[in-house]
Amino acid sequence: MACITKDESEIFYEVSYSNDNSMLLLSEGERFLFTDGRYFEEAKVASKGCEVICVDSLVRGVAATARALKIKKISFDPTVFSHDEFRNLRKLTPSYLEPKKGILAKKRVVKTDAELQKIKTAAKLGRDGFKKFAKKINSLKKAPSEYELGYIAKKTLTSKGVYDVSFEPITAVDENAANPHAGATDKKLLDGSLILFDGGIKFERYCSDRTRTAFFSDGFVFTKTQRFKDKKLQHIYDTVLKAQESAIEAAKPGMKAKELDKIARDVIDKAGYGKYFVHSLGHGVGLDIHEYPYIRKNSDEVLPENSVFTVEPGIYIPGYYGVRIEDMVVLKSDGAEIL
Repeated sequence: MACITKDESEIFYEVSYSNDNSMLLLSEGERFLFTDGRYFEEAKVASKGCEVICVDSLVRGVAATARALKIKKISFDPTVFSHDEFRNLRKLTPSYLEPKKGILAKKRVVKTDAELQKIKTAAKLGRDGFKKFAKKINSLKKAPSEYELGYIAKKTLTSKGVYDVSFEPITAVDENAANPHAGATDKKLLDGSLILFDGGIKFERYCSDRTRTAFFSDGFVFTKTQRFKDKKLQHIYDTVLKAQESAIEAAKPGMKAKELDKIARDVIDKAGYGKYFVHSLGHGVGLDIHEYPYIRKNSDEVLPENSVFTVEPGIYIPGYYGVRIEDMVVLKSDGAEIL
């Protein structure tokens, strides 16, 4: 089987190196990495198990090699390539181009021991960042805006630039937390506010992802034990926590993703908030912050041992509050282990 990709994470997984202008062709156990003169010398040193070829045009380089190897069919992920790239490849190579979504991405679902160790380290560093962020907020002399919170969160999570963030942190206050991917505003964090914080860091390219929702008062912490003055909000929070704990407790290798999603969704439905759980239960995490498996209500993906994914139910009521609690887990033979 021959296939091509230009996705950086997929290329890195295959040859231990990638950059922002490269393409990888895999054929009969051989790997050909195409890149331009800016990265050629670096690629030759850093990549493993491949032949590095310097080209002016990635598409022309792949096409020429495919012709030379007389490859009859090349598989590709249609979500990775642009229409223009596909059109040029089809024009330049005699090989039949076969679309196969996730053809290489799905190889990364089952994590190796080395990968798990890196992910665990990223998760630990992320958790420590949450603790430091709470401590920093508690030390502030005046109420910070969401913009300021986002800046402080990024500085804290990365240990002042030592690490990269997995994604731009979400620091949502009160009703803005009802937007699952809330953008920062000038809204201030006041005593008695709700704060939803979603953040993560990368360790040796592997990501972490975590969300906590907390009641802000002097000395607060991002733990799962939270007490809100608003009784309705407390009920919502307790419902989300129960949904998450129920799903984590039930997770087993061999179950379908939609079965796990349903366990959490049923808890929220029973409490009367089903229409306010507006996203999937979770997603895989590894070299990418979102990757296979996707824990969705319509997904027949089977969850294997040593897969890593988030469990993050939420309830979002527009104009009121939003609550999400998220942890990463690794699926072991006897169930899910929180990372």
